[in-house]
Amino acid sequence: MGWEQKSIKCKIKIVFIKKIGIDLGTANTLVFVPGKGVVINEPTVVAISLDNNKILAVGNEAREMLGRTPETIMASRPMRDGVIADYRITEAMLRYFINKTTGAFRLFRPDVMVAVPAGITSTERRAVVDATLNAGAKAAYIVKEPVLAAIGAGIPINEPAGHMIIDIGGGTSEVAVISLGGIVAWASARVGGNKIDQAIAEYVRKKHNLAIGERTAEEIKVAIGSALPLPPKEEQYFEVRGRDLLSGLPKNIEVKTNEVTEAIAEQMREIVQTVKAVLQETPPELSADIMDRGMILSGGSARLRNLAELIEKAVGVPCYTAEEPELCVAKGAGIALDHLEVYKRSIMSKK
Repeated sequence: MGWEQKSIKCKIKIVFIKKIGIDLGTANTLVFVPGKGVVINEPTVVAISLDNNKILAVGNEAREMLGRTPETIMASRPMRDGVIADYRITEAMLRYFINKTTGAFRLFRPDVMVAVPAGITSTERRAVVDATLNAGAKAAYIVKEPVLAAIGAGIPINEPAGHMIIDIGGGTSEVAVISLGGIVAWASARVGGNKIDQAIAEYVRKKHNLAIGERTAEEIKVAIGSALPLPPKEEQYFEVRGRDLLSGLPKNIEVKTNEVTEAIAEQMREIVQTVKAVLQETPPELSADIMDRGMILSGGSARLRNLAELIEKAVGVPCYTAEEPELCVAKGAGIALDHLEVYKRSIMSKK
């Protein structure tokens, strides 16, 4: 009896997952199921065996292999700067995430919505549609990331009013002004969480003669990072372990918040310049709306302390961070799938 009940429960789970929203990010891939929320949040990493070209691991398991593989195995990120760099690997990754969400023995092929960069070409869009359908989707919807980020952040995008979204992900920062469900003005900068981490690692190497990995740099950013300098009394410290470049031996040092602010200043400038460039292209009526409503920050890197304050100070327009910024794109995909009629003008491509 117990076994019977268990199998019935399993079937019910399979029947109900008919729609999946996927945020295929440079650093992490998030899968959203309407009614369930974010069910998967794993690194966008794939491990391949070079001997027979087989995929060995995806997501968390593959990330553990980064920098630790023998010559016969390669762990890599198939997304670079927000764009798909390897379609075969991306298709395998999509299949893995779809199967993990719906179960390998599903009764229905799900409708899948994939978030893509605002600057995607028609060829790239076609390739994403094909990869999604080959991975097991019944229908593939391709929507531009800033639109989904805005929906996930709770912005009423179908209104005849200007809304600005600043989506700072792992590989890119995308800034867009949205009105009546479409993008009016946008710009993208190849600056995101990854470049910020690299800048911190480079700063520690130059200033302290200490070699650290990008994962350690990310830990520094999350623990004590700030976009604006702090008063000396409010500064925080973080103990870093790495390899001394002079002696080659392990060494501990302390890094302060304002050192991190100095390290990432160039990246912050680039993000601010991108925001200014979009505002300069925005029609006057929509600019007035943005002044009233403010700009919304989304994406994982939006969690950096004082980033909204830095942008507000530099641009002179109110800036706010969305609730759970790293989940905005995935949430937006789920909401758009659930209300396709409402958001049909924002859906860029379907097959």
